[in-house]
Amino acid sequence: MFTPANHRAAAAYKRVGADTIVHQADPHRLVNLLFDELLQSIANARGAMARQQVAVKGACIGRAVSILEEGLKASLNQPRGGEIAANLHDLYDYCIMQLTRANALNSDAMLLEVRGLIEKVADAWRQIGPIADAAAAPRTRLDA
Repeated sequence: MFTPANHRAAAAYKRVGADTIVHQADPHRLVNLLFDELLQSIANARGAMARQQVAVKGACIGRAVSILEEGLKASLNQPRGGEIAANLHDLYDYCIMQLTRANALNSDAMLLEVRGLIEKVADAWRQIGPIADAAAAPRTRLDA
């Protein structure tokens, strides 16, 4: 579903301000970090919206859109990921559209909708972490 090389996700996450962590993270962890930053950006946008801080709200939503576009969407491996990758691509496009509309319309409901959608995907991604770790673990003679 995601490309084996993590350079695109790493580059996107560096742009959102955590380059130290990126150099030490595996591809699965990088995607977790992107989800965490995306959800934090949405939370920050909601707070700025409530405080009527238009510029801060716009910056937070812009950051969320960048994470979706340059991080999560760019990391999808469409040929290998098949239908799942295509569905995630479409979902991320929808979220970008809703974030843009939320910014223009000052809609907390739209931010909450995107947060809910992303939380579901992030939770599913986190649940496959132990499975992916076990599959990637080196085999010993006892395992054979």
